[in-house]
Amino acid sequence: MAKVPVLLVAGKKEAAERTISMRRLGSQQQTQLTLDEALAQLAAEASPPDVRDA
Repeated sequence: MAKVPVLLVAGKKEAAERTISMRRLGSQQQTQLTLDEALAQLAAEASPPDVRDA
């Protein structure tokens, strides 16, 4: 099983906008997503491949 190292930032601005700033380990690129988008993306990545394709 591969781990997906992700740094999530939720400050006052993000809380007010209901967003999250996400940065992957080893990358300087930071993306801003809604909470629902971030949760869906992380849940999909955390699912095993045999469950994902079913």
